[in-house]
Amino acid sequence: MTADPARHRTPEELEAALDHIRQAPADQGTLELIVRRPAVNEREVLESGLLTLEEGLEGDTWSQRGSTKTADGGPLIDAQINIMNARTAAAIAGPIERWPLAGDQLYIDLDISLETLPAGTQLAIGESVIEVTAEPHTGCGKFSGRFGLDALRFVNSPTGRALNLRGINAKVVRPGPIRQGDPITRLS
Repeated sequence: MTADPARHRTPEELEAALDHIRQAPADQGTLELIVRRPAVNEREVLESGLLTLEEGLEGDTWSQRGSTKTADGGPLIDAQINIMNARTAAAIAGPIERWPLAGDQLYIDLDISLETLPAGTQLAIGESVIEVTAEPHTGCGKFSGRFGLDALRFVNSPTGRALNLRGINAKVVRPGPIRQGDPITRLS
């Protein structure tokens, strides 16, 4: 009998994954998965994509989403790109086929903790450069519904916040193509 990959992880399983998550590389990692959101609750896994100043990930709905945090109700530039640590995604979601349910566009094998990637840090991915923003990225009702209340508590715990287990937000500062497997290098 095999374990159900869609089942919610227990608090003990999530805590047991912390050592592996903490071992993510700090300076150079890998782009593990690219996910475009063409419509609400839709996901497209891409082998390659294009990061643009106008759209974030080309074809993603970020540029069509309004925000109460902007004066004109337009999209929030500081949440243009949503990034999740691949090790955290695996711990919470299980197989890579389930990672897109988290709703992020980029899943990377890189330490994304607050200490390693504070706001203003730039990352080179392929030919593009993105900049980490201070905009918090926290779990929501959809995240809890897909992965369970224990996963939501895990990512929003003091340890989860320090490690940015739910993820980080970024904006594109130099557009360019990206491919699954591209190296990611911390620039500043």
